[in-house]
Amino acid sequence: MESTTLIDKTIVFVKTTLAQAEGGHDWFHIERVYKNALLIAATETCNVAIVQLAALLHDIADSKFHDGDETIGPKTARIFLEAENVTPETIDHVIAIIENISFKGGRVERKFSSIELDIVQDADRLDAIGAIGIARTFNYGGFKNRALYHPEIAPNLTMTKEEYKNNEAPTINHFYEKLLLLKDKMNTQTGKQIAQERHRYMEDFLEQFYAEWEGRK
Repeated sequence: MESTTLIDKTIVFVKTTLAQAEGGHDWFHIERVYKNALLIAATETCNVAIVQLAALLHDIADSKFHDGDETIGPKTARIFLEAENVTPETIDHVIAIIENISFKGGRVERKFSSIELDIVQDADRLDAIGAIGIARTFNYGGFKNRALYHPEIAPNLTMTKEEYKNNEAPTINHFYEKLLLLKDKMNTQTGKQIAQERHRYMEDFLEQFYAEWEGRK
């Protein structure tokens, strides 16, 4: 199958599957990650088709919305790709990226490595920081009915994978438990450069947030 046709079909599949998804993990999140991935891929030697497919399918069934089940996303992606007669080698690579892309508290080692994973992981992490990252974080916090901030509940920086998955702390804590850590976890040079500016934006936001919370501004 022509690569362009496969990408077009994948876009339609993802849009349809995520039509009712939570606002931070919907088609527009996928589209932003896809664009970020193409931007980074242009500066790396890689298989662009695998980058495209993995970026489009990386959140096809996020475990957060499936009772923590991390197998549904890879299974859904595999069924789709097999139905489109994609080669087994490509399918296995895309699935490996989906299985290893998630932050998971930052304490889980990747079990697979490739430049394509590096690119898609950076693209996904870029969408978790900066202005978009802030918007997504509060959107998800509202979706889970979490407090904005509680001065007496400190961030937990030593969470296990299970603790991270089940965390119900105020939304501001998530900045310290994930978002502010991502800048130093980027894989590619392009990802690192973009992350620097987005990281500074979040620091400025937090400074303003605390000033307003305490009535100093």
